[in-house]
Amino acid sequence: MVQATSFRVNSVWPLAGLSIFLCLTAFSSAAETARVTVTLTAATADGESRAVPGVIRCTDSTGKPVLLDDLLNRGTGLALSGDTIDREIHSWSVLPGTSIISLPREVIRLEAFSGIESELSTMTLDLSDKTEANVTIPLVGFGQSILQGQRSANTHLHIMKLSRDECDQYLNEIPAADRLDIVFVSHLERAVVDATYITNRYTTNDLEKLSQTTGVLFGWGEEHRHNMNGGPEGYGHVMLLNIQELIQPVSIGKGIMKQGTDGIPLARGILSAKRQGGTVVWCHNGWGRESTPNLFQNNVDAVNIFDGGTRSSFADSFYRWLNAGLRVPFSTGTDWCQYDFSRVYARMEEPLTIDNWLQALRQGRTFITNGPLLDLKVNDHHIGDTLQLSAEEGQLQVRAVAKGRRDFDRLEVVLDGEIVLSTESHAVDGHFEALIDETLPVKKSGWLAIRTPPPSVPDDVTRADKTPLNEYGREIFSHTSPIYIEIDGKKHFDSETAHQLLMEMEFHRDFIRDQFEFADLHERAHVLQIYDDGLKALEQQITTANALRQ
Repeated sequence: MVQATSFRVNSVWPLAGLSIFLCLTAFSSAAETARVTVTLTAATADGESRAVPGVIRCTDSTGKPVLLDDLLNRGTGLALSGDTIDREIHSWSVLPGTSIISLPREVIRLEAFSGIESELSTMTLDLSDKTEANVTIPLVGFGQSILQGQRSANTHLHIMKLSRDECDQYLNEIPAADRLDIVFVSHLERAVVDATYITNRYTTNDLEKLSQTTGVLFGWGEEHRHNMNGGPEGYGHVMLLNIQELIQPVSIGKGIMKQGTDGIPLARGILSAKRQGGTVVWCHNGWGRESTPNLFQNNVDAVNIFDGGTRSSFADSFYRWLNAGLRVPFSTGTDWCQYDFSRVYARMEEPLTIDNWLQALRQGRTFITNGPLLDLKVNDHHIGDTLQLSAEEGQLQVRAVAKGRRDFDRLEVVLDGEIVLSTESHAVDGHFEALIDETLPVKKSGWLAIRTPPPSVPDDVTRADKTPLNEYGREIFSHTSPIYIEIDGKKHFDSETAHQLLMEMEFHRDFIRDQFEFADLHERAHVLQIYDDGLKALEQQITTANALRQ
C-alpha cells in the first residue's frame, strides 16, 4: 500500500499531475450487504506519494448516489431540499487526504477532483466479486501557468446550527478540500438567533490552531451591519477583517437587534477598524445605502460580490464606481457556509501571511471566481497596475487567458464596462480554455478587465439564460480587478455616471432623514453627515474633472 505523506494545501500543483491510489479490501462478512473498505491516497507521477484533500462522488450503475457515511458530506450545514442547487453539493463528500470508506459490492462510478485547479477524474469500479484490488485515479492539475504567485481566500464565512465538534471537522476539512489558502471566519450578531452562530465561539487562538493543523490560514474579523427596521435595505453590511477587537455594536438597529435606533452609521465602525489596522470589505455587491458615500471618502478597501448569492450585477455597482473615478478591487466569499468554490485570488510576491495577502487585496491585484482561472496582462502590466500612455501611443496589447474545469462559454475583455473583445472557450484535454492576444486601440483614459459571462441576477429581465453551472450547482462567474489606463496623465472619469451617483446619494440621504428612526436630532445629524461628506467628495471630483476639460 502506498503510504501518504503531508501535502500543504497551498502548494502548487506538480507539473506531472497527481494520482489517487485506491486499495480495496473486503470486510469478512458473508452477508449480501457486505461492503468494501477503500483507502485513498494521492501520489505524484514521480512516485512520491502525497495525501491531497479533495472531494469524491460515487454512484451505482443506475446513477443513484452511493452515500459515503465515513466521510463528511460537502453540503454539511446547508439545507437539503428539492432544489437542484442544494442537491448538487450534497452529492459530494470530502476526502481529507488518505481515508477509509465503505462501498457496496457492485459496479460503482467514482468521480474526484481537488479545488478548482484539477480536472475531473472518473472511473468505473466493478466491486461485485472483489476481495482485494488496487486502482489508480489520475488527478491532473491545469492551472499552473495562471496560479504562479496567486493565493486564494474566502473573505466572508460564518457557520451556524452545527455543534462545536461538527464545526471543527468542517473547518478542518472543507477549506482544504476546496484548496483555499486563507479563510476569514467572522463574528456577527442578530437578536436571539445568534445563539446558533457557532463560529462566533472561535477565538483567535482557536483559528491559529486550525491554521497549524490544516495548512490553511484562518483570519478573523467581524461583519458590521445595519438593516432598516423590518429588514429592507439599510446602511449595509461590511466586513472588518484582521481587526484586533470587536467593533461594538456589531449589528445596529431594530432591523437586526430588535432594539435601539438607526443612529449609528457604519462609517463609525469602519474608521475604528482602520485605526486598528483592519481591512474594510463591503459585502453583497455594495448593498446598502452607505456604500457609495464611504467609497468616495476612501473608507473601503475592496468590495465583495456574490457573497451569499447573486443579489445584483457587476454593472449595478462596480462598473459605475470605476467609471466615476474610483479604484475598487474585486473580492468575494460565501457568507453562510462554503456553499460554493467562491474565492478571490491575490497576486503576491511576499510570503503568505494574513497581512501580506490583505495588502495585495487592497492594491487590487485580484481576480474572483467560483470556477475559471484568469490571467490578464496589458502591455506587460498586471492586474491592479496603472498603465501610463501618451495620446500618440494609443494602443494596448491585451493578453487574456481563462482556464476552467467546466465550460465557461466565453472569455470577455471589458473596457469601461463595455465588452470590446471576446472569444469562445474550447476543450483542452479534460478542461476548457480561452485565449485573447490582440491589439486594442484606445483614445481616452479608462479601465480594462476580463471576465467570463456574468451569472443571472433575480431582477435582470434581459437575461433569459443562465450561465453554466459548476460541480456544486452554482452559476459560474469570474472577473479580474482592473488595469487602469491613464492617457497623458489623466485619470478616467465619466461625469454622467458621477451625476447619477450624486443624485442617488442625495435620495438616500433624504430617505434616511425622513424614514429612519433616531433618538434625537443629534443622532440624525451624525448619520446624515456621512452622506454630506460623500456628496462633497464627489462634487469636488466633478468640479476638478470639468476644469481639466476646459
